[in-house]
Amino acid sequence: LVEMDGFDTQDGIIIIAATNRPDVLDPALLRPGRFDRQITVNLPDINGREQILKVHAKNVKLGPEVDLSVIARGTPGYSGAELANLLNEAALIAARANKKSIGMLELEEARDKVRWGRERRSLAMTDEDKKITAWHEAGHALVNVMLDHTHPLHKVTIIPRGQSLGSTMSLPKQDILNRQKREMEDMIAVMMAGRIAEQIVTEDISTGAAGDIQQATQLAKAMVCQYGMSDRLGMVQYGDDNDYVFLGKDMARSKAYSEHTSQEIDVEVKRLIDEGYQTAETLIRENREKLDLIATSLLEVETLDGSQVEDIVKTGRWDPPQPPQESSTADASDVSQTLPQSDTEKDGPELDPGFGGASPATA
Repeated sequence: LVEMDGFDTQDGIIIIAATNRPDVLDPALLRPGRFDRQITVNLPDINGREQILKVHAKNVKLGPEVDLSVIARGTPGYSGAELANLLNEAALIAARANKKSIGMLELEEARDKVRWGRERRSLAMTDEDKKITAWHEAGHALVNVMLDHTHPLHKVTIIPRGQSLGSTMSLPKQDILNRQKREMEDMIAVMMAGRIAEQIVTEDISTGAAGDIQQATQLAKAMVCQYGMSDRLGMVQYGDDNDYVFLGKDMARSKAYSEHTSQEIDVEVKRLIDEGYQTAETLIRENREKLDLIATSLLEVETLDGSQVEDIVKTGRWDPPQPPQESSTADASDVSQTLPQSDTEKDGPELDPGFGGASPATA
């Protein structure tokens, strides 16, 4: 501070500092004459991610079917370094398969690997576990397609990855800047759909919906406490995003409202979740045959893309895809001019079978 705002004048010197926690800085640092000009550098938006991918794609050979805009849509919140790592991972996957170029399959696999972890095909799952996972994910996918205010379904899979036994992914068409109430209500319904589907089929419930329940509860609490979306409690914010910094939330969080208000918040949160549950249950029971068709298709091919699920919902039929023709292969050196040296990946969160999305819900 003396060098920046002392008695002696220092001409021709510019002092720059960076932080990812501006909320915990000492206010003395931000006074006029010190760090008084703040520049926020956000993570790249969807257009920025596509341009970054194009820059890094110059060092590798992409297949003619590759659409980097789809990858950009599926990577919200990624930094430039993470996008570069994604392409490196895709190059490694293609090289291991002796492929001549990187295709969408390799890019999708690399993105899923970075987000959720490696595939765990060696995981010893019983037939009952596979059945529960298939119907659980089919429930998410069916309700996602049938509701009006959800993002387009991208794919659903029962391949274990990281700590997840399956996942359902939807992709927003653009970066999400605002969410509407009806959109969040539909999101809660989709989150509840997995538990409902497995309960209808097995007449029992499992621990697989734990992540879905957690996400639905967090979203419902945010609707009530932060966004003023409760008619009963009105447009009042309960609690503060800055109640905690480095300590645990339960240790540092202060409650600035009465016990009666806390009970009303709990009632409203439960109401939102119950309404989402009822919406999902109605759709699943009315479309049980389509649910079963999606689930049995997953047991057959393990992964369905969004268009295949939509076709099942529209037509009530499942046409298995034809076996792909063998693609031409070449040396791994054809894939990349500078093949990445390391096979790094970012550990995914601990997930149960559930709703995994870029907008962003995984469970």
